[in-house]
Amino acid sequence: MDPVALVSAALAASAVLAFFGYILGGRRTPADEMARRLSQYAGDTLASPAKPERVLTGNALRDALDGVTHALNPILSRGSHSGKLAEDLQKADLRVKASEWILAVGGMAVLVGVLAALRFGSVIAFLPAVAIIWVGSGLFLRFRQAKRTRAFNKQLGDTIVLLSNALKAGHSFAQALSTVAKNASPPISDEFGRATREIALGINIDEALKHMVDRNKSEDFDLMVTAVQIQRVVGGNLAEILDTIAFTIRERVRIQGEIRTLTAQARASGFIITGLPVGLGMVLSVVSPSYFDPMLTDPLGHIMFIIAGVMIAIGGAIIRKIVKIEV
Repeated sequence: MDPVALVSAALAASAVLAFFGYILGGRRTPADEMARRLSQYAGDTLASPAKPERVLTGNALRDALDGVTHALNPILSRGSHSGKLAEDLQKADLRVKASEWILAVGGMAVLVGVLAALRFGSVIAFLPAVAIIWVGSGLFLRFRQAKRTRAFNKQLGDTIVLLSNALKAGHSFAQALSTVAKNASPPISDEFGRATREIALGINIDEALKHMVDRNKSEDFDLMVTAVQIQRVVGGNLAEILDTIAFTIRERVRIQGEIRTLTAQARASGFIITGLPVGLGMVLSVVSPSYFDPMLTDPLGHIMFIIAGVMIAIGGAIIRKIVKIEV
């Protein structure tokens, strides 16, 4: 058997295993997650403080994935990229570890790269496919973060009213935060619940609110936190201040919704114009390789590819600039 084909088959098999292991590994039950966390504090912590034992779940594929991620965690923790990636995954509302995400993206990149190399009969096609998957994973994270931020902002107006009503009922600000965490819906209940737990562990309210602002990057919520911090210094009726902020945020959300409705056609046109040439090229390369091969083999085709890519990028940036209206 050809060694290249053997290596390609091995890489493809490992990529498929990593991808499906990632899917199955994300389906942990609450009991499994609780057992994993408690295992870090169980046993003789003085004898082995740095490396807690893993908890076996009985699923061979899941245990194999946990073994790989358990080995990767010490390596990833040495750099700052792992911490930033963990924060990005949290902002995107993806309940996976940084090592699991890297393993899944790497497995998918290898799989797509091997398929591209086999399709075009050249190892050179492997690297662009890997780069596309890597860039696509970053864009996916940004999309999930933006989607979560929009959901957070839509709930913020009603949440501030709930916070104000709790203050009017005689609760302290910490108790009002706990009330929001119990009665609101995700994602805002998750954020307020985390802030409540941080306050219970001894972090002051200002720091807990600052952490929420850092995690969500919401201008509206930053406005509310700034008003709360100013009121805690100079005094005043916080409930009335929150009612005024809630009205302002509701109007901003309403106007932003109207703008998104009016610019929906232009945004759809931008997506179609940007994605249609790429999609059409991929379809032609599969349906009629002899027709599309000159674009990949001829130097003139390479030049046309570069020019087309630059023009598509410029057109997409212009359309995005036109439809992006700040409120």
